[in-house]
Amino acid sequence: MIDPTPFRRCLRLLFVATSLSFSLGASDWPTYRGDYARTGVTVDPLPDKLAEAWVWKSPNSPQPAWQGEAKWDGYNKVFDMKPRQIFDRAFHAVIADGHVYFGSSADDKVYCLDAQSGRERWSFFTEGPVRLAPTIADGRLYVGSDDGCVYCLESKTGVVVWRTRATPKDRRIPGNGRLISNWPVRTSIVVQDGLAITSAGMFPSEGVHLIALDAKTGKERWRQIQTDLPAQGYLLASKSRLYVPAGRNNPAVCDIADGKRLRVVEGSGGTYALLTGDMLVFGPGKTGQLGAVEEGQTDQLASFQGHHMIVTATRSYLHSDTELSALDRARYLEIARQRRTLSAQQSAIAKQLKKLGEKPENEVARLKLKAELTALGTKIDSATQAMETSLVWKVPCRWPDSLVLAGETVVAGGDGGVVGFQARDGSIAWQLPVSGHAYGIAAVSGSLYISTDSGSIHCLRAAPTRADADKNP
Repeated sequence: MIDPTPFRRCLRLLFVATSLSFSLGASDWPTYRGDYARTGVTVDPLPDKLAEAWVWKSPNSPQPAWQGEAKWDGYNKVFDMKPRQIFDRAFHAVIADGHVYFGSSADDKVYCLDAQSGRERWSFFTEGPVRLAPTIADGRLYVGSDDGCVYCLESKTGVVVWRTRATPKDRRIPGNGRLISNWPVRTSIVVQDGLAITSAGMFPSEGVHLIALDAKTGKERWRQIQTDLPAQGYLLASKSRLYVPAGRNNPAVCDIADGKRLRVVEGSGGTYALLTGDMLVFGPGKTGQLGAVEEGQTDQLASFQGHHMIVTATRSYLHSDTELSALDRARYLEIARQRRTLSAQQSAIAKQLKKLGEKPENEVARLKLKAELTALGTKIDSATQAMETSLVWKVPCRWPDSLVLAGETVVAGGDGGVVGFQARDGSIAWQLPVSGHAYGIAAVSGSLYISTDSGSIHCLRAAPTRADADKNP
């Protein structure tokens, strides 16, 4: 169950912005979760009925860099800990120009499939596991590998355009049964304003390099080295900020112009993150919580129990181990503004009361201020209760591994299946089986591409009609 107290606090913060600035257009899904805000949203609707069109199956399942959390943290008395580094449990797919692209940690390759048929178009070997989805931009594919290199390939042919080692040295060490670079590339690549930005290194004592390469030539444009945090997971970016996940640690916020660190946010760590307006949401921490940090701030302002979040201009969808819920965003914003004004008044009066001190001559003024504080507290409690009326629906959900929004369908993935929930009321529209845990979902032009921890990629699209059957006896 969602803990209502942190739930309400988080929602008050998460819906400050009036609209999403990173919403995805139709037809392509060129990077992990569709965009650099990692929203997981597309306007492309899904058909009423889906069926499996094809399945691509790897001979070997993904080989995650991290198998999972310890069972418990005895020092802090935290039990049933959640895994915080789950970025490479499946071959996450991106889709552009009628092709499906993904990297493999099982055989160290990058693959291109035909989106219509699932047939392999080309593949390319690196010298180490490829743990994160590539990025497609301007007809090129950008990807990093545990071999410590960044690759730029022609997206249609797989021909190498350039290859750049992310650090000056080429030192190899044993890692996950392979020989890998001492500075593996374990973040995604952001291609923006002519730069391909990524990082290399997971041992802070050896230096973790945040680098920007010229997207056309692969030549270095800037480099920053940090010695206190690793870099693992999918980078997030706005026009001015770069957000660098740090595995089990908390993300760093950097200036995207030169990579200089601005701050490290506080929270419980993890590699899941998204941007909504000017706020970073990340987790899942040790116990399955997402924290929210506003732009320009360091401390975590709120948290809620859950794994994933989808935010639109009118609603928010929250995903936990057992539930999926939707909130009326417009109503919530109206009440939240009222509550924020009341809270500001309460803070101002509390400061006045503190200045009066305990002097006897100020007793009358103190009593008046205390009465005002009591009245404001009552109004704030009423507003907090009214926020709960913004909950549009809440339904049980036993598919906790992934979440996207395609048109008016909220798609959740879990063990052995994916399910489409009607965004309007939370009712189940359809349910289809897949092999393994569905950790990755991409949605393009009415089709779904599901990546699982068994090494499978399932393509789901409109189920054939009787007319289709008559045309193809």
